[in-house]
Amino acid sequence: MGLTATQRAFAISREPYPAFVGGYGSGKTAAAIARAMALKAHFPQCDLAYYLPTYPLVEDIALRRFPALCEAKGWAYKTRAGNSPQIEFPDAGRIVFRTMENPHRIVGYEVAHSIVDELDTLPIDKARDVWNKIIARNRQQCAMANTVAVATTPEGFRFVYERWVKDPKPGYVVFRARTMDNAQNLPAGYIDNLRNSYSSQLLAAYLDGDFVNLAASAVYAEFDRALNASREAIRPGESLHIGMDFNVGQMAAVVFVLREGDPHALQELTGLLDTPAMIAAIKRRFDGHPVFIYPDASGQARKSANASVSDISLLKEARFTVLANPSNPAVKDRVLSVNRMINNQGARRLRVNIDGCPGLVEGFEKQAYSKTGEPDKTSGLDHVIDAAGYFLSHKFPLVQRSASVSTLII
Repeated sequence: MGLTATQRAFAISREPYPAFVGGYGSGKTAAAIARAMALKAHFPQCDLAYYLPTYPLVEDIALRRFPALCEAKGWAYKTRAGNSPQIEFPDAGRIVFRTMENPHRIVGYEVAHSIVDELDTLPIDKARDVWNKIIARNRQQCAMANTVAVATTPEGFRFVYERWVKDPKPGYVVFRARTMDNAQNLPAGYIDNLRNSYSSQLLAAYLDGDFVNLAASAVYAEFDRALNASREAIRPGESLHIGMDFNVGQMAAVVFVLREGDPHALQELTGLLDTPAMIAAIKRRFDGHPVFIYPDASGQARKSANASVSDISLLKEARFTVLANPSNPAVKDRVLSVNRMINNQGARRLRVNIDGCPGLVEGFEKQAYSKTGEPDKTSGLDHVIDAAGYFLSHKFPLVQRSASVSTLII
Protein backbone atom coordinates (compact mmCIF):
# COMPACT_ATOMS: atom_id res chain seq x y z
CA MET A 1 0.00 0.00 0.00
CA GLY A 2 3.03 2.33 -0.17
CA LEU A 3 3.03 2.95 3.56
CA THR A 4 5.36 5.33 5.37
CA ALA A 5 7.62 3.92 8.07
CA THR A 6 5.28 5.23 10.80
CA GLN A 7 2.18 3.81 9.13
CA ARG A 8 3.86 0.42 8.77
CA ALA A 9 5.03 0.38 12.39
CA PHE A 10 1.48 1.15 13.55
CA ALA A 11 -0.06 -1.44 11.23
CA ILE A 12 2.03 -4.29 12.62
CA SER A 13 2.25 -3.17 16.27
CA ARG A 14 1.30 -5.84 18.79
CA GLU A 15 0.92 -3.39 21.67
CA PRO A 16 -2.54 -3.58 23.27
CA TYR A 17 -3.44 0.06 22.54
CA PRO A 18 -1.45 1.68 19.73
CA ALA A 19 -2.47 5.18 18.62
CA PHE A 20 -1.54 6.72 15.26
CA VAL A 21 -1.71 10.49 15.83
CA GLY A 22 -1.18 12.70 12.82
CA GLY A 23 -2.20 15.85 11.00
CA TYR A 24 -4.40 16.22 7.97
CA GLY A 25 -3.18 14.12 5.06
CA SER A 26 -0.74 12.15 7.22
CA GLY A 27 -2.42 8.90 6.19
CA LYS A 28 -4.34 8.05 9.36
CA THR A 29 -7.16 6.14 7.68
CA ALA A 30 -4.71 4.41 5.33
CA ALA A 31 -2.73 3.27 8.38
CA ALA A 32 -5.91 2.11 10.13
CA ILE A 33 -7.10 0.14 7.09
CA ALA A 34 -3.63 -1.35 6.63
CA ARG A 35 -3.71 -2.53 10.23
CA ALA A 36 -7.11 -4.14 9.74
CA MET A 37 -5.95 -5.92 6.57
CA ALA A 38 -2.74 -7.09 8.25
CA LEU A 39 -4.64 -8.50 11.22
CA LYS A 40 -7.09 -10.24 8.90
CA ALA A 41 -4.27 -11.75 6.87
CA HIS A 42 -2.43 -13.10 9.91
CA PHE A 43 -5.47 -14.19 11.95
CA PRO A 44 -8.16 -14.99 9.37
CA GLN A 45 -10.52 -16.74 11.78
CA CYS A 46 -10.68 -13.74 14.10
CA ASP A 47 -13.35 -11.06 13.75
CA LEU A 48 -12.44 -7.37 13.64
CA ALA A 49 -14.39 -4.19 14.32
CA TYR A 50 -13.80 -0.85 12.62
CA TYR A 51 -15.33 2.28 14.17
CA LEU A 52 -15.99 5.67 12.55
CA PRO A 53 -17.70 8.87 13.76
CA THR A 54 -20.69 8.79 11.36
CA TYR A 55 -22.57 6.41 9.08
CA PRO A 56 -21.62 8.20 5.81
CA LEU A 57 -17.98 7.57 6.71
CA VAL A 58 -18.81 3.91 7.38
CA GLU A 59 -20.34 3.67 3.91
CA ASP A 60 -17.25 5.16 2.31
CA ILE A 61 -14.80 2.94 4.18
CA ALA A 62 -16.82 -0.29 4.37
CA LEU A 63 -18.35 -0.26 0.92
CA ARG A 64 -15.57 1.36 -1.11
CA ARG A 65 -12.06 1.33 0.29
CA PHE A 66 -12.07 -2.11 1.92
CA PRO A 67 -13.65 -3.85 -1.10
CA ALA A 68 -11.11 -2.23 -3.41
CA LEU A 69 -8.25 -3.58 -1.29
CA CYS A 70 -9.82 -7.03 -1.05
CA GLU A 71 -10.11 -7.20 -4.83
CA ALA A 72 -6.51 -6.03 -5.24
CA LYS A 73 -5.40 -8.84 -2.94
CA GLY A 74 -7.66 -11.41 -4.63
CA TRP A 75 -9.63 -12.07 -1.43
CA ALA A 76 -13.12 -13.46 -1.70
CA TYR A 77 -15.56 -11.32 0.26
CA LYS A 78 -19.17 -10.30 0.59
CA THR A 79 -20.38 -6.91 1.82
CA ARG A 80 -23.53 -6.37 3.82
CA ALA A 81 -25.00 -2.88 4.14
CA GLY A 82 -27.86 -1.69 6.34
CA ASN A 83 -27.87 -0.96 10.04
CA SER A 84 -25.05 -3.43 10.79
CA PRO A 85 -22.65 -3.22 7.83
CA GLN A 86 -19.87 -5.74 7.59
CA ILE A 87 -17.54 -7.56 5.23
CA GLU A 88 -17.71 -11.35 5.41
CA PHE A 89 -14.92 -13.63 4.24
CA PRO A 90 -15.76 -17.26 3.35
CA ASP A 91 -14.57 -19.43 6.25
CA ALA A 92 -12.46 -16.50 7.49
CA GLY A 93 -14.57 -14.41 9.83
CA ARG A 94 -15.63 -10.83 9.22
CA ILE A 95 -14.99 -7.14 9.75
CA VAL A 96 -17.92 -5.33 11.36
CA PHE A 97 -18.37 -1.57 10.99
CA ARG A 98 -19.96 0.65 13.60
CA THR A 99 -20.40 4.36 14.21
CA MET A 100 -19.57 6.17 17.42
CA GLU A 101 -22.66 8.40 17.31
CA ASN A 102 -24.56 6.34 19.91
CA PRO A 103 -22.26 4.57 22.39
CA HIS A 104 -25.16 2.54 23.83
CA ARG A 105 -25.47 0.73 20.48
CA ILE A 106 -21.96 -0.72 20.72
CA VAL A 107 -23.36 -4.03 22.02
CA GLY A 108 -24.31 -7.51 20.87
CA TYR A 109 -21.14 -8.82 19.22
CA GLU A 110 -17.61 -9.98 20.02
CA VAL A 111 -14.37 -9.35 18.15
CA ALA A 112 -10.69 -10.00 18.71
CA HIS A 113 -9.32 -6.67 17.50
CA SER A 114 -10.69 -3.18 16.93
CA ILE A 115 -9.60 -0.08 15.03
CA VAL A 116 -11.08 3.31 15.98
CA ASP A 117 -10.87 6.03 13.33
CA GLU A 118 -10.93 9.74 14.45
CA LEU A 119 -11.76 9.07 18.09
CA ASP A 120 -10.62 12.54 19.16
CA THR A 121 -13.31 14.30 17.12
CA LEU A 122 -15.76 13.28 19.86
CA PRO A 123 -16.31 15.32 23.02
CA ILE A 124 -14.06 13.96 25.75
CA ASP A 125 -16.83 12.40 27.87
CA LYS A 126 -18.40 10.73 24.86
CA ALA A 127 -15.02 9.47 23.65
CA ARG A 128 -14.38 7.96 27.07
CA ASP A 129 -17.77 6.22 26.98
CA VAL A 130 -17.15 4.92 23.45
CA TRP A 131 -13.71 3.64 24.43
CA ASN A 132 -15.07 1.70 27.39
CA LYS A 133 -17.82 0.16 25.23
CA ILE A 134 -15.33 -0.87 22.55
CA ILE A 135 -12.97 -2.49 25.03
CA ALA A 136 -15.89 -4.54 26.34
CA ARG A 137 -16.49 -5.96 22.82
CA ASN A 138 -12.86 -7.11 22.49
CA ARG A 139 -13.11 -10.54 24.06
CA GLN A 140 -12.96 -13.02 21.21
CA GLN A 141 -10.07 -15.43 21.58
CA CYS A 142 -7.19 -15.08 19.13
CA ALA A 143 -3.63 -16.35 18.83
CA MET A 144 -2.52 -12.73 19.36
CA ALA A 145 -3.63 -10.82 22.44
CA ASN A 146 -6.62 -8.55 21.84
CA THR A 147 -5.84 -5.01 20.67
CA VAL A 148 -7.74 -1.75 20.24
CA ALA A 149 -5.96 0.71 17.95
CA VAL A 150 -6.73 4.38 17.33
CA ALA A 151 -5.97 6.58 14.33
CA THR A 152 -6.84 10.23 14.87
CA THR A 153 -6.08 13.88 14.38
CA PRO A 154 -5.14 15.51 17.70
CA GLU A 155 -8.10 17.75 18.53
CA GLY A 156 -6.59 19.63 21.44
CA PHE A 157 -6.35 18.17 24.91
CA ARG A 158 -9.14 15.66 24.63
CA PHE A 159 -9.45 11.95 25.34
CA VAL A 160 -6.46 10.73 23.33
CA TYR A 161 -4.16 13.23 25.05
CA GLU A 162 -5.60 12.27 28.43
CA ARG A 163 -5.18 8.52 27.90
CA TRP A 164 -2.04 8.24 25.74
CA VAL A 165 0.05 11.29 26.68
CA LYS A 166 -0.87 12.82 30.03
CA ASP A 167 -1.01 9.61 32.07
CA PRO A 168 -0.34 6.60 29.84
CA LYS A 169 -0.75 3.13 31.29
CA PRO A 170 1.30 0.15 30.06
CA GLY A 171 0.43 -0.76 26.47
CA TYR A 172 -0.68 2.74 25.44
CA VAL A 173 1.84 3.77 22.77
CA VAL A 174 1.76 6.68 20.32
CA PHE A 175 2.92 6.70 16.71
CA ARG A 176 3.25 10.37 15.66
CA ALA A 177 2.97 11.35 12.02
CA ARG A 178 3.41 14.65 10.20
CA THR A 179 1.65 15.59 7.01
CA MET A 180 5.06 16.08 5.39
CA ASP A 181 5.88 12.41 5.98
CA ASN A 182 3.08 11.47 3.59
CA ALA A 183 3.77 14.19 1.00
CA GLN A 184 4.36 11.67 -1.79
CA ASN A 185 0.73 10.58 -1.54
CA LEU A 186 -0.75 14.10 -1.45
CA PRO A 187 -1.75 16.38 -4.34
CA ALA A 188 0.55 19.25 -5.30
CA GLY A 189 -0.04 22.34 -3.20
CA TYR A 190 -1.93 20.54 -0.41
CA ILE A 191 0.55 21.37 2.35
CA ASP A 192 1.03 24.97 1.17
CA ASN A 193 -2.74 25.44 1.21
CA LEU A 194 -2.84 24.29 4.83
CA ARG A 195 -0.08 26.71 5.77
CA ASN A 196 -1.94 29.55 4.10
CA SER A 197 -5.25 28.70 5.79
CA TYR A 198 -4.48 28.00 9.46
CA SER A 199 -2.97 29.78 12.43
CA SER A 200 0.28 28.55 13.99
CA GLN A 201 -1.70 26.77 16.73
CA LEU A 202 -3.88 24.93 14.24
CA LEU A 203 -0.91 24.09 12.03
CA ALA A 204 0.82 22.45 14.99
CA ALA A 205 -2.16 20.10 15.27
CA TYR A 206 -3.22 19.69 11.66
CA LEU A 207 0.20 19.64 10.01
CA ASP A 208 2.57 18.33 12.68
CA GLY A 209 0.15 16.17 14.69
CA ASP A 210 0.89 17.94 17.99
CA PHE A 211 -1.48 18.27 20.93
CA VAL A 212 -2.15 21.99 21.40
CA ASN A 213 -4.89 24.16 22.84
CA LEU A 214 -7.23 24.69 19.89
CA ALA A 215 -9.45 27.15 21.73
CA ALA A 216 -9.26 30.52 20.01
CA SER A 217 -9.35 32.05 23.49
CA ALA A 218 -6.32 30.29 25.00
CA VAL A 219 -4.99 32.39 27.88
CA TYR A 220 -1.34 31.38 27.48
CA ALA A 221 -1.25 30.58 23.77
CA GLU A 222 2.49 31.26 23.42
CA PHE A 223 3.57 28.75 26.07
CA ASP A 224 5.61 25.93 24.55
CA ARG A 225 6.73 23.03 26.72
CA ALA A 226 9.90 22.69 24.62
CA LEU A 227 10.83 26.35 24.15
CA ASN A 228 9.98 27.27 27.75
CA ALA A 229 11.56 24.16 29.29
CA SER A 230 14.08 24.30 32.13
CA ARG A 231 16.59 21.63 33.06
CA GLU A 232 17.61 23.45 36.21
CA ALA A 233 17.34 21.96 39.70
CA ILE A 234 17.24 23.56 43.15
CA ARG A 235 20.74 24.07 44.48
CA PRO A 236 21.67 23.50 48.15
CA GLY A 237 20.85 26.48 50.33
CA GLU A 238 19.72 28.83 47.54
CA SER A 239 16.83 31.25 47.95
CA LEU A 240 13.42 30.00 46.88
CA HIS A 241 10.67 32.27 45.60
CA ILE A 242 7.26 30.68 46.10
CA GLY A 243 4.03 31.96 44.59
CA MET A 244 1.02 30.80 46.60
CA ASP A 245 -2.75 30.61 46.09
CA PHE A 246 -5.10 30.08 49.04
CA ASN A 247 -8.00 27.65 48.56
CA VAL A 248 -9.17 25.34 51.31
CA GLY A 249 -8.61 21.81 50.03
CA GLN A 250 -6.87 23.11 46.91
CA MET A 251 -3.84 24.99 48.21
CA ALA A 252 -1.28 25.54 45.47
CA ALA A 253 2.30 26.82 45.36
CA VAL A 254 4.96 27.07 42.67
CA VAL A 255 8.64 27.15 43.64
CA PHE A 256 10.89 29.42 41.56
CA VAL A 257 14.60 30.09 41.49
CA LEU A 258 16.35 32.88 39.61
CA ARG A 259 18.98 32.13 36.99
CA GLU A 260 20.71 35.22 35.59
CA GLY A 261 17.65 37.21 36.58
CA ASP A 262 15.15 34.91 34.87
CA PRO A 263 12.53 32.85 36.75
CA HIS A 264 12.64 29.05 36.59
CA ALA A 265 9.65 27.17 38.02
CA LEU A 266 11.16 23.94 39.32
CA GLN A 267 8.64 22.37 41.70
CA GLU A 268 4.99 22.69 42.68
CA LEU A 269 2.86 21.79 45.68
CA THR A 270 -0.81 21.25 44.90
CA GLY A 271 -3.98 19.86 46.47
CA LEU A 272 -2.98 20.55 50.07
CA LEU A 273 -5.75 21.05 52.62
CA ASP A 274 -4.94 24.46 54.12
CA THR A 275 -2.20 26.94 54.95
CA PRO A 276 -0.81 25.00 57.95
CA ALA A 277 -0.49 21.93 55.70
CA MET A 278 1.30 24.03 53.08
CA ILE A 279 3.67 25.48 55.69
CA ALA A 280 4.51 21.98 56.95
CA ALA A 281 5.17 20.74 53.41
CA ILE A 282 7.47 23.66 52.60
CA LYS A 283 9.47 23.24 55.80
CA ARG A 284 9.77 19.51 55.27
CA ARG A 285 10.78 19.71 51.62
CA PHE A 286 12.93 22.85 51.65
CA ASP A 287 14.65 22.83 55.01
CA GLY A 288 17.82 24.94 54.90
CA HIS A 289 16.62 27.30 52.16
CA PRO A 290 15.73 30.99 52.60
CA VAL A 291 12.06 31.10 51.59
CA PHE A 292 10.28 34.11 50.12
CA ILE A 293 6.50 33.80 49.75
CA TYR A 294 4.49 35.79 47.19
CA PRO A 295 0.91 35.10 48.23
CA ASP A 296 -2.59 35.85 47.09
CA ALA A 297 -3.12 39.24 48.77
CA SER A 298 -6.64 38.23 49.78
CA GLY A 299 -5.04 35.88 52.28
CA GLN A 300 -4.66 38.88 54.59
CA ALA A 301 -8.38 38.59 55.33
CA ARG A 302 -9.19 34.93 54.73
CA LYS A 303 -9.02 32.47 57.56
CA SER A 304 -7.49 29.06 57.05
CA ALA A 305 -7.36 27.05 60.25
CA ASN A 306 -7.74 29.48 63.13
CA ALA A 307 -10.58 31.99 63.08
CA SER A 308 -8.35 34.66 64.60
CA VAL A 309 -5.36 34.25 62.28
CA SER A 310 -5.12 35.11 58.60
CA ASP A 311 -3.30 32.94 56.06
CA ILE A 312 -0.56 35.53 55.57
CA SER A 313 -0.12 35.88 59.34
CA LEU A 314 0.41 32.13 59.54
CA LEU A 315 3.14 32.38 56.89
CA LYS A 316 4.86 35.15 58.83
CA GLU A 317 4.67 33.19 62.06
CA ALA A 318 6.32 30.28 60.23
CA ARG A 319 9.33 32.59 59.74
CA PHE A 320 8.99 32.93 55.99
CA THR A 321 9.65 36.29 54.35
CA VAL A 322 6.31 37.35 52.91
CA LEU A 323 6.17 39.84 50.04
CA ALA A 324 2.65 40.98 49.29
CA ASN A 325 1.11 43.93 47.53
CA PRO A 326 -1.72 45.67 49.44
CA SER A 327 -4.11 44.12 46.91
CA ASN A 328 -3.89 41.68 44.02
CA PRO A 329 -3.15 43.16 40.60
CA ALA A 330 -5.99 43.13 38.10
CA VAL A 331 -6.39 39.68 36.56
CA LYS A 332 -5.67 41.16 33.14
CA ASP A 333 -2.40 42.67 34.38
CA ARG A 334 -1.36 39.40 36.00
CA VAL A 335 -2.04 37.46 32.80
CA LEU A 336 -0.12 40.03 30.74
CA SER A 337 2.82 39.82 33.15
CA VAL A 338 2.94 36.04 32.83
CA ASN A 339 2.55 36.09 29.04
CA ARG A 340 5.31 38.67 28.72
CA MET A 341 7.63 36.34 30.61
CA ILE A 342 6.53 33.34 28.53
CA ASN A 343 7.35 35.06 25.23
CA ASN A 344 8.19 38.71 24.68
CA GLN A 345 9.20 39.19 21.04
CA GLY A 346 11.07 35.90 21.06
CA ALA A 347 12.58 36.30 24.53
CA ARG A 348 11.32 33.37 26.62
CA ARG A 349 12.38 34.36 30.11
CA LEU A 350 10.01 32.09 32.04
CA ARG A 351 11.28 28.53 32.17
CA VAL A 352 9.44 25.55 33.65
CA ASN A 353 10.76 22.16 34.69
CA ILE A 354 8.28 19.89 32.93
CA ASP A 355 8.71 16.99 35.34
CA GLY A 356 8.73 19.13 38.47
CA CYS A 357 5.66 21.20 37.57
CA PRO A 358 3.22 18.98 35.63
CA GLY A 359 0.16 20.86 36.88
CA LEU A 360 1.55 24.24 35.87
CA VAL A 361 2.45 22.94 32.40
CA GLU A 362 -1.04 21.49 31.95
CA GLY A 363 -2.59 24.75 33.09
CA PHE A 364 -0.53 26.87 30.71
CA GLU A 365 -1.42 24.56 27.83
CA LYS A 366 -5.12 24.17 28.54
CA GLN A 367 -6.57 27.23 30.26
CA ALA A 368 -8.92 29.25 28.06
CA TYR A 369 -11.03 32.35 28.56
CA SER A 370 -14.62 31.90 29.69
CA LYS A 371 -17.61 33.45 27.98
CA THR A 372 -17.29 36.44 30.32
CA GLY A 373 -13.74 37.12 29.17
CA GLU A 374 -12.07 35.89 32.37
CA PRO A 375 -9.62 32.96 32.63
CA ASP A 376 -11.73 29.83 33.12
CA LYS A 377 -11.97 28.65 36.73
CA THR A 378 -14.24 25.63 36.26
CA SER A 379 -11.58 23.12 35.19
CA GLY A 380 -9.48 23.26 38.36
CA LEU A 381 -6.43 24.38 36.39
CA ASP A 382 -6.46 27.90 37.76
CA HIS A 383 -5.05 27.37 41.28
CA VAL A 384 -1.48 26.50 40.32
CA ILE A 385 -1.46 29.11 37.51
CA ASP A 386 -2.65 31.79 39.94
CA ALA A 387 0.09 30.78 42.38
CA ALA A 388 2.76 31.23 39.71
CA GLY A 389 1.14 34.47 38.59
CA TYR A 390 1.33 36.08 42.04
CA PHE A 391 5.11 35.69 42.05
CA LEU A 392 5.64 36.68 38.42
CA SER A 393 3.42 39.76 38.56
CA HIS A 394 5.10 40.88 41.80
CA LYS A 395 8.67 40.27 40.69
CA PHE A 396 8.21 41.27 37.06
CA PRO A 397 5.26 43.69 37.00
CA LEU A 398 4.06 45.52 33.92
CA VAL A 399 4.48 48.77 35.87
CA GLN A 400 6.68 49.07 38.91
CA ARG A 401 4.54 49.30 42.05
CA SER A 402 5.30 49.89 45.65
CA ALA A 403 5.11 46.77 47.76
CA SER A 404 5.04 45.95 51.43
CA VAL A 405 7.72 43.62 52.72
CA SER A 406 7.01 41.60 55.83
CA THR A 407 10.26 40.51 57.36
CA LEU A 408 11.01 37.57 59.56
CA ILE A 409 9.21 37.54 62.87
CA ILE A 410 11.27 36.04 65.69
